[in-house]
Amino acid sequence: MSYTHEMRQSYTPSVPELRAFIACAQHGTTTMAASNLNLTQSAISRSVASLEQRLGVILFERVRKRLTLSPAGHAFLPKAQSILASLDDAAVGIMAFGGGETVLRIAALPSFGRAWLLPKLAPFLKQHSGIRIDLTARLSPVDFSTDTIDIAIMRTSHIPPFAETIPIMPEKLVVVAAPFILGDRSDLDDQSLLNLPLLQQSTRPTLWLDWFKSHDTDPRRALRGARMDHFDMVVDAAIAGMGLAIVPDIIAQPALDRGDLAMATKRHFETGDHYTMITPVGGMSQTARLFIDWVQTGIAGCPKTDGAQ
Repeated sequence: MSYTHEMRQSYTPSVPELRAFIACAQHGTTTMAASNLNLTQSAISRSVASLEQRLGVILFERVRKRLTLSPAGHAFLPKAQSILASLDDAAVGIMAFGGGETVLRIAALPSFGRAWLLPKLAPFLKQHSGIRIDLTARLSPVDFSTDTIDIAIMRTSHIPPFAETIPIMPEKLVVVAAPFILGDRSDLDDQSLLNLPLLQQSTRPTLWLDWFKSHDTDPRRALRGARMDHFDMVVDAAIAGMGLAIVPDIIAQPALDRGDLAMATKRHFETGDHYTMITPVGGMSQTARLFIDWVQTGIAGCPKTDGAQ
């Protein structure tokens, strides 16, 4: 162990010190902090004194038996709360390993995960009752060397190095709007589309430009409109009548089926991207293989493939 590491370690607060500090900041006295933590008042006082000595700062001003945060204490409080919250989150997450179940960790694009993945998980889990799902919404590519993920469900543009892929479906974009926005109009041409508000997806800002690329269009007209992070939000905004949405057909389909949205044009646009399941090369878990094999049986409409793509 290096000298630098030893020095850094000596300044690291203990969990009891952090809990005592936060409780005192919240309650204003060591007595109330002790009652909250089910400890003795002397134990709380020792923890706070130990923390101040460890950090070399005064964290509280003592005035008439009340504890008031010093400037250093004010600066340290949110960091201490964040540290304990992160520890609690990690502890709760690891509890999933305490039972007999095997955990399948999936990272998925939020809107596609909601539209395609979630409806398929219940029948999969019914068939494989010993598996527990840990599902994370993710917009950025995974790094299998650092992320504890078994399967990523992303577009092909998100494929990281050293990964195997199983394609699900091509990405096909459609333009939809609330029926009351369209009225009696249907199959609008590009000029008519440009005359209506165009909702923007902020993480994919060029979608409308790609749609109109064969049309001599001022890009400023195509890029004006309310902006949202996720396709789900764009769909909800379209349902509310805020404008036209350009979204993948699978994400728009539930709202189309309900009649909340209508097709603004029969035209569609294939981006050249595919939605795909991504796994680390040579590192696919047995649970991930079970899920992929189940998807490839045809239940999910996924083409059967062998090996990396």
